[in-house]
Amino acid sequence: MKREDVIRFEFGCCVQKNLKNRSWETNSEAVTIIPGKDSSLDQGGGSVGGEDQSEQSQWDLLTDWDLMHCTAFATADEYHLGSLSQDLASHGYVEVTSLPRDAANILVIGMENSAKEGDPGTIFFFREGAAVFWNVKDKTMKHVMQVLEKHEIQPYEIALVHWENEELNYSKTEGQSKLHRGEIRLNSELDLEDAILEKFAFSNALCLSVKLAIWEAALDKFVESIQSIPEALKAGKKVKLSHEEVMQKMGELFALRHHINLSSDFLITPDFYWDRENLEELYDKTCRFLSITRRVKVMNEKLQHCMALTDLMRNHLTEKRTLRLEWMIVILITIECTAGVLLEYRSSISGTYTKDYATCGHR
Repeated sequence: MKREDVIRFEFGCCVQKNLKNRSWETNSEAVTIIPGKDSSLDQGGGSVGGEDQSEQSQWDLLTDWDLMHCTAFATADEYHLGSLSQDLASHGYVEVTSLPRDAANILVIGMENSAKEGDPGTIFFFREGAAVFWNVKDKTMKHVMQVLEKHEIQPYEIALVHWENEELNYSKTEGQSKLHRGEIRLNSELDLEDAILEKFAFSNALCLSVKLAIWEAALDKFVESIQSIPEALKAGKKVKLSHEEVMQKMGELFALRHHINLSSDFLITPDFYWDRENLEELYDKTCRFLSITRRVKVMNEKLQHCMALTDLMRNHLTEKRTLRLEWMIVILITIECTAGVLLEYRSSISGTYTKDYATCGHR
């Protein structure tokens, strides 16, 4: 019997992405591929066969170790980019100043020591409170995050920041840059300035995604705080919320709606991409992959429902307050009328007594 060459790939990894309504996990498993025969990967009782898919799977497994990482965090409502730039420069980091003038409200930092060879480490800081790290060592990332803390406006909770992050793998390949099956593939033939611009387009979309994730978490927390109100109203129970608390909750909802619909680029493509079609394509495709539009629509629907509920509570409390004022007015009028009757009665009694006294004295 002729010997067959057997290639065995053993790999273990666990990837968890916090993409809304989209997640995947890869558990430790072993794949045996015998050349010349159809191979398949069993997943949950199903199998995917075919030589093309097997070759693609082999290629993916072989290149997993060579992939670089792009990680995005939203840490605060806003950054002081001016002071941040000076602080980072004092720690030896170099600012990249080759961006066009219309790429405002962003700070780009380059570094020589990257996590893997093949692409220089790059960090994008967006004034909106998000940072995107390209091929940066974990140690360097932690140090930069510590420096960043001093320049944050309204920082978020650390646990929330690390939970609601985004991470994409990327590699340098031949041909045009693109997003393929959740993996960024950058053109290896681009010069440094063009590579920075393409990274900026991907980073801009990732910035929107992590900011939206923070607001989604805030909305989920808000929904949890009012979830007992509909049940209480249904059961005819008294809702223990003051007028001030209801107005505070309405303020939280309006702040979220303002962030999503007015002070961000969720609803329109930024002006920066209008005359840069290749960058706009990268930006739009990444936004579609991250489901930005759909998530914004879902958030607005949730906000609309919450606004209706808070309006109901406000109207209910207003009616109670109006009813209380009406009863107070009725009571005051009653007291006034009673006082007037008593005073009139007292005056009549006093007059009668005086008249009787005068009559007795005359006699």
